Amino acid sequence: MIVIKAPQQQLLEALQNVAGIVERRHTLPILANVLLRKTADEVELTTSDLEIQVRTHARLGGETAAVPFGITVGARKLIDILRTLPGDQPVTLNAQQNKITVTGGKSRFTLQTLPADDFPLVNEAVDFGPAFSVPQKVLKGLINQVHFAMAVHDIRYYLNGILFVAEGKTLTLVATDGHRLALAQAELDVDMPKQEVILPRKTVLELQRLLKDDAKPAKAPKDAPPAEDGEAAAPAVAEGNPIEMRFAANQAKFSFSGMEFVTKLVEGKFPDYNRVIPKNHRNSITLGRAPLLASLQRAAILTSDKFKGVRVNVEPGTLRIASSNAEQEEAKEELEIDYGGDTIEVGFNVTYLMDALSNIGAEMIKVELQDGNSSALITVPEQPGFKYVVMPMRI
Repeated sequence: MIVIKAPQQQLLEALQNVAGIVERRHTLPILANVLLRKTADEVELTTSDLEIQVRTHARLGGETAAVPFGITVGARKLIDILRTLPGDQPVTLNAQQNKITVTGGKSRFTLQTLPADDFPLVNEAVDFGPAFSVPQKVLKGLINQVHFAMAVHDIRYYLNGILFVAEGKTLTLVATDGHRLALAQAELDVDMPKQEVILPRKTVLELQRLLKDDAKPAKAPKDAPPAEDGEAAAPAVAEGNPIEMRFAANQAKFSFSGMEFVTKLVEGKFPDYNRVIPKNHRNSITLGRAPLLASLQRAAILTSDKFKGVRVNVEPGTLRIASSNAEQEEAKEELEIDYGGDTIEVGFNVTYLMDALSNIGAEMIKVELQDGNSSALITVPEQPGFKYVVMPMRI
């Protein structure tokens, strides 16, 4: 049966949308495969790693299935093959017995398959809460502002992810590794009862990859008259590009761009982030993000791999940054600032500061300090929903 007959680019895009979670090596060989289900003239593509499941539907040509037909084939191998074929070349996937033949031009590949019935689908929860949605661009922006503060392989497993909190008309994302904390917020169109879930690190990074940060391609209205010869076509109507979210006790479900993304959650109690965020720091500096980031990047050159500390001195009119290493090399940076508060000397991990500044798109930032032993709070005047807290370090 000819399961798919479509241009290389169209098929490759559909596969890449679902294949991000697929590992090349797995204890269950079938989890390296993509499940292809043909229903009438539509193909459903599904991948899973037992904790995350991604599914999309696409019209990719081929024979119309009188009865639903399913088969699984190696996802990465198929993608690698498609990448080597010309973008506009028609590609055919023909399934016969326990093999699938991929044909493109004069190229022909025969791949082993495994039965569709053996593919382990994720059992979806039945207790999902109410649905809510935000534009994909908004959610991607929130993730970009906090993802760098997630822990990596921390024994406190609840830190290896991002906390999502929907409450009232606010969606809050929080990430922390115990040394720093990033928080970003966006407004919702609906009033939500409080729901809190922790999304695993792998889920967060895959969402970040899949989410679009622009609107859907504009479509012309169905009843728009065809353009006359020599006339421009009627302007297309731009559409929003939302992502719908639903949370259950042990699962989260995301629907966007014709895709369905289901993931297990991290169990555990996330730290009380409100207690971590400093309040009423008496010293504040507003300065340009780019000049500060550039100074930190230069100072970071002379830190060591094991010790990433920089000294920050703040005094009226001046901010100084200094670093040194075991070879007794030194870097010193100085910035003019509009500041008339206390003189403060404090040490920070320079990577933590650069991570935050690299992921903020604003021109100006505000840094609030109390003294040399207290954490710093970085905010953005034009984005009141963003907060970044970084703990001091002993230098």
